Amino acid sequence: MSGEPQRHRVVVVGGGFGGLFAAKFLRSAPVDVTLIDRTNHHVFQPLLYQMATGILSEGSIAPPLRQVLRRHKNVRVELANVTSVDLEAKQVTAQPPIGAPVTFDYDSLIVATGATGSYFGHDEYADVAPGLKTIDDALELRARIFGAFEMAELSTDAEERAAWLTFAVVGGGPTGVEMAGQISELARRSLKGNFRRIDPADARILLYDGGETILSSFGNKLSDVAAKSLDRLGIEVRTGTRVTGITDRTITVEGPDGPSVIRCHVKVWAAGVRASPLATALAEASGAATDRAGRIEVLPDCSLPDHPEVFVIGDMMSLNGLPGVAEVAMQSGIHAAATIKRRVKSGGSARVFTYRDLGSMASIARYQAIVDFKGIRVSGFLGWLMWVFVHLAFLTGFKNRFIALGKWVGAFVGRSRDERTISMLQGSARVIAATSGIRPGEEDMKRLLEHDQDE
Repeated sequence: MSGEPQRHRVVVVGGGFGGLFAAKFLRSAPVDVTLIDRTNHHVFQPLLYQMATGILSEGSIAPPLRQVLRRHKNVRVELANVTSVDLEAKQVTAQPPIGAPVTFDYDSLIVATGATGSYFGHDEYADVAPGLKTIDDALELRARIFGAFEMAELSTDAEERAAWLTFAVVGGGPTGVEMAGQISELARRSLKGNFRRIDPADARILLYDGGETILSSFGNKLSDVAAKSLDRLGIEVRTGTRVTGITDRTITVEGPDGPSVIRCHVKVWAAGVRASPLATALAEASGAATDRAGRIEVLPDCSLPDHPEVFVIGDMMSLNGLPGVAEVAMQSGIHAAATIKRRVKSGGSARVFTYRDLGSMASIARYQAIVDFKGIRVSGFLGWLMWVFVHLAFLTGFKNRFIALGKWVGAFVGRSRDERTISMLQGSARVIAATSGIRPGEEDMKRLLEHDQDE
């Protein structure tokens, strides 16, 4: 047994689209794969906004990695947070939830830890304006959004009630537009008849973007279609407007008409992204350059300069101006895995990564979406059907596809949003106090708890 040659060791860091697809592609390869992630699940990020607005549950968009890879006998999953990479020793060091740091040796390494939200030098905004990158982000925003309606119901002050019913979304890209659209649908359709003191339809939804148009990557025509659709939903789109300050109770913006301060308790940040911190550490260790978003400038085959055995993929890589979208991550993950597979079997040479653009799409609201596919631009109901088909196709697992379809029928054909629970321990007051940035006094807590019991 001791004389048997050691199989090629592949370490994959990150269980997102890039890392998961790479690990799955290596299923039949004569290699041993270790996938390391700090969470136990894969997140379908394009649908996090639906989880935050009560349509989908975390289980339907975040299947366990071990379950997804259960039939991949050459893949093992490790729950740990990678803290460093030693390129010379070919070792990855990671910290598990308990115990001492663990070191993993590799022959080939795929790094796919994605990106985090960027606050453009104002990281203090994160506490009062969460982004939407993780399950925890979506759960927090769900508590803030549904909690705001509860607090508005309890408020006896007209100005304070209006502040609770004002929602500000920062960023006019797909995430921001989809989030604003679903908050509007929630307020104007799904919550109809749920409250006695307030009308949820009175909610004010503000969408801010510093550019001249929203969804600028879709072109002027589709951008205009989206803007008109948002206007019909009652969403106030403010382009050419920069956010200059955020507190727990207000948002300050600078627009064409000058500065303004809006009382607003719920803010959603969807304005920018930055490569994960591991990208900075890896760039410093290798001497590789990074772009403005902290992404590593890789070689045409997605490998790290001077380290052909290390691949940086997805949102961490900077290559030919490719966008940070799920499809880039999936294709670059498969490309890296195919390169490793080829090298192990025949020692083949590196090949240039060629991205196949499958188009872009964004769902604006019920039965409204825009699609740009190879110059073919579609909007309205047909665009929405295409959006439904594509997202069902890419969801992991038949069960999750079936659940998502059922939830969409309930939410879009009907008005059902079943995933609205925000209660924890001693009632929803504790959740609201912890996540809204507002800390109610004892009387507020008592009233909200009594309101929960009455319900």
